[in-house]
Amino acid sequence: MDSVSGPQTLSQARPESETRWSGKPTRLVDTTMLYAPRSGGVRRYLTTKRAWIAAHRPQVRHTLVVPGPRDAYDGHGRVSIYAAPLPFGDGYRWPVGKKAWMERLIRQRPDLIEAGDPYTPGLAALKAGDALGVPVVGFCHTDLAALAALHIGEWAEKPVQKRWASIYRRFDQAVAPSHFIAGRLREAGVHDAIGLPLGVDVDIFDPRRGDREALRRQLGLSSHHRLLVFAGRPAREKKLDVLVEAVERLGEPYVLLFIGAGAGAPPSDQVICMDYQRDPEALAAILAGCDAFVHANDNEPFGLIVLEAMACGLPVIGVNAGGVAESVDEAVGALARASEAAAFAEAIESVFARDVEALGQAARRRAVQRHGWDSVFGELTRVYARLTGAAGFNAGAVAALAH
Repeated sequence: MDSVSGPQTLSQARPESETRWSGKPTRLVDTTMLYAPRSGGVRRYLTTKRAWIAAHRPQVRHTLVVPGPRDAYDGHGRVSIYAAPLPFGDGYRWPVGKKAWMERLIRQRPDLIEAGDPYTPGLAALKAGDALGVPVVGFCHTDLAALAALHIGEWAEKPVQKRWASIYRRFDQAVAPSHFIAGRLREAGVHDAIGLPLGVDVDIFDPRRGDREALRRQLGLSSHHRLLVFAGRPAREKKLDVLVEAVERLGEPYVLLFIGAGAGAPPSDQVICMDYQRDPEALAAILAGCDAFVHANDNEPFGLIVLEAMACGLPVIGVNAGGVAESVDEAVGALARASEAAAFAEAIESVFARDVEALGQAARRRAVQRHGWDSVFGELTRVYARLTGAAGFNAGAVAALAH
């Protein structure tokens, strides 16, 4: 699958023979406020990226600079800067000291900084990049304009979009986790935005981890129940109310399981809530024991959890809009025509009228074939190599170290 969109392609990256190699470690810093004990896709992206770099780019020294309850260094490449907790923010913290954040980034002496948001860390990254003379990548995990329209009102979308785009134009390269968000950035004037769909760890998220009958016993269900699942934050944009109403419309034998999101959902006798699962293997075991994954957000930037569910062998029911529509079609599930209960219930029924097991097997194959992390991070480090000229980001440098 072509994972690059826009006028600038990864094939334009500088050839490895033209990159510099000093023999010293290449230093990469990731920074974002979208990192909390119970956070989902962004945290898993960064955690997986750290592991991949350690295995495949050992000449790169990778550091995370993120908010925390105190200033600290964990001894394993993660620097925490004190930030006040957000009220009702589910563990997220809001950094306010741009200067202090910038100074901490400068102290890492990076060759490249990737900023995972346009807030205090992202703005501090831009200033640190200017001070050091190093490139800064802006990874756009969130469509701020769409969130503003949802939470504030449609009148807020245009001014927020204008501000959002003005920040991402300042980065040396804007990267998005889907062609959908890359397109939104280009429409707003960030003309070189790259779409780089994310990947999934298909060894952790594997159908073999699930025990369907054991999960049903744990939940007090019988084998005839059709167990739908959603995992994520209890945020308004997730449209949990649509999922609850859709299941109530369907009635028996459908049951909806919320993992981590139950606090944001309307109460219902057909809904079961489980705690957030910090351990990916524990999450995979639960997902693989369910029958189908449901996702009602029609402005989802990408939806890493969707890929994780597919890798666990679940068909997915989503909405024909946003980043989820790039991963899901009739071959692996169904897309509702709109994010509203009647349409969603219809889409759920259409999946169970077919061969659910075959759909799940197709979903697993697609996750394995299209969304391995090797290709994702290989392309991302080629972006880094083009921007910095540092040979450490290239696969060829690994071979050179061995000789």
